[in-house]
Amino acid sequence: MKSRRARRQVRTALLFLTPWLVGVVVLQAYPILMTVYYAFTNFDGISFPPHFVGFANFIQAFHYSAYFIPAVLNTLWWVGISVPVTTVVGLALALALNSSRRGMGTFRTLFFLPSMVPSVAAGILFAWVFNPVSGPVNAILGMVGVPGPDWFISPHWAKVGLLLLTIWQVGPTMIIFLSGLQAVPKDLIEAATLEGAGALRRFRSVVLPLLTPTVFFNLILGFIGAFSLFTQAVVVSGASGASAASSNASLGGPNNSMLFYAVDMYRVIFNQLEFGYGSALSLLLTLTIAVVAALLFATARKWVFYGGRSERA
Repeated sequence: MKSRRARRQVRTALLFLTPWLVGVVVLQAYPILMTVYYAFTNFDGISFPPHFVGFANFIQAFHYSAYFIPAVLNTLWWVGISVPVTTVVGLALALALNSSRRGMGTFRTLFFLPSMVPSVAAGILFAWVFNPVSGPVNAILGMVGVPGPDWFISPHWAKVGLLLLTIWQVGPTMIIFLSGLQAVPKDLIEAATLEGAGALRRFRSVVLPLLTPTVFFNLILGFIGAFSLFTQAVVVSGASGASAASSNASLGGPNNSMLFYAVDMYRVIFNQLEFGYGSALSLLLTLTIAVVAALLFATARKWVFYGGRSERA
């Protein structure tokens, strides 16, 4: 039987844990459970209780080819392009800034600052900067005789402009790579240098293998962020369409070129009030991310190294 002091310690611990427990239950556990429940109902956000419809919402998703299929294809394109590009750019910047030279801290700060700009503000800023009529980018291109593209009001250039916005905010990826580079033992690099290895060989044979845990971590974060891209696409498509005074202000941009999966979920839930169908889409996205993460963890055994040894036990 617990002593009075032990019971008092437990009560004190629970008292201090109460705000966290309430936050987990109210803000995380309850929304997750209700999303799973609504996914199998016809809930419209108003009528309650909703009626159970089984897997009808999941089947309906593949019948909405006008929106669901373009959203899936746009998202797959974005994942396949943005994740490798941001990973490579972040690593390249980290390599360039991995130096103890005087003033290097200032450059690191300057490269990281864009990532501190809120997503909404960054989207509005890029919609103005890349405005095909009055934006400074096309104005500069015109000065050198290069015709500027239509950027966010063109279905062929919309995702390219969005990719430039993502690269501009690559600061967190760069910082994570930079911390990984600074954890590489300098004596190994010096030993490779004494053996006559050049910069490329040192990077390929010494630095990159020891950096694979950092690469793996950034890939996980990159895939999660790419699959759930929402804010930048909505803000950019709305701001650029409104500035062009055209129908491009609709959700998803010109010809649904920026209709990503999360954007389609927003359209379904808040524009059409189909909370049940939207919850089903949310579950499908969660399962997709979980499968991709599981595949990454499975393949990590073959290429991720910790402390000079492979993940393979």
